[in-house]
Amino acid sequence: LEVEINKGWTMATIKDIAEKAGVSQATVSRVLNQDQNLSVSDATRKLIFETAEKLHYQKKHRKNNPLQSKRYRIAILEWVTEEEELEDLYYYSIRVGIEKQAQELGHEIFRVFNLEDWGPLEKADGIIALGKFSPETIRQLESYQKKLVFVDSNTLVYGHTCVMTDFETSVYQALAYLIESGHNQIGLLVGQETTADNRPLQTDPRYMSFKHYLEEKELYQPDYIRVGHFSSDSGYDMMKELIDELGNRLPSAFFMASDALAVGALRALQEASIPVPDRVSLISFNDTSIAKHVYPPLSTVTVYTEEMGKQAIHSLLQDLQRGDSGIPTMHTLATRLTIRESTR
Repeated sequence: LEVEINKGWTMATIKDIAEKAGVSQATVSRVLNQDQNLSVSDATRKLIFETAEKLHYQKKHRKNNPLQSKRYRIAILEWVTEEEELEDLYYYSIRVGIEKQAQELGHEIFRVFNLEDWGPLEKADGIIALGKFSPETIRQLESYQKKLVFVDSNTLVYGHTCVMTDFETSVYQALAYLIESGHNQIGLLVGQETTADNRPLQTDPRYMSFKHYLEEKELYQPDYIRVGHFSSDSGYDMMKELIDELGNRLPSAFFMASDALAVGALRALQEASIPVPDRVSLISFNDTSIAKHVYPPLSTVTVYTEEMGKQAIHSLLQDLQRGDSGIPTMHTLATRLTIRESTR
């Protein structure tokens, strides 16, 4: 397949790749052209790209697939430390999505943690910043003069493309389900986050959506709300406090802004011999792997974290290929309400 003729190359065709990979030509074409609507396994997608690379397909078709025309060095800047990431399955799964997509496309990727030396960022062609960052930190990142994409932060106001989850619709769907199921007393456990440089953020968007929706239904009760940290220990402490203060007035349902909060709250309810879901129903947020493995398994808002990572790579590669600053965009991914045994 590699025959040099007049200093040029005759390359493999889509048909060659399809035969070698054992898939249809249509599948090869759609995978190589980054068709986001194609339902194909990650293993098949990876096999097609690897086969195309081995057959030197890219050398002939660079103009038709600009995202594949150059191999980039991409840095992931994480707002947490490496130890903190091990306890945060949400950001871990987004990061895995970024890495998988970059590697499948043949790009080099490396990680830099918030409290580490940022020197390696100088060697990157582009940076994906994962987490919450203050305006000051964003200005620091801009000083590297690299293409920037942010994940899980709304950075349009700072002139940078970002990838977000649709928090408002997610909360509305969960609350609508609880109300339709007969719950008119609904509580909330939520955390207060800070930026990578420990600056307080505005109120969590899930809290604001929760408050707005229940106020419209005339069901909002401030006594049922607790704000702490996004951790299992905080969820436990907040639920225990509510149990002690409210007693029989404890709401019949709770929406919790993370799986970690829900796991802690569930432990407090079980210690108090309050049955879930017969007395209290729970709906969590994120749908990390832990949600399925507690008892009872948690109903939760499923967030497509891996897809968030893939979208971040796609956006960064578009910016890198274009070369100019372009128009910053926000990519908002939908969620799905997944009902399990913690909800009656």
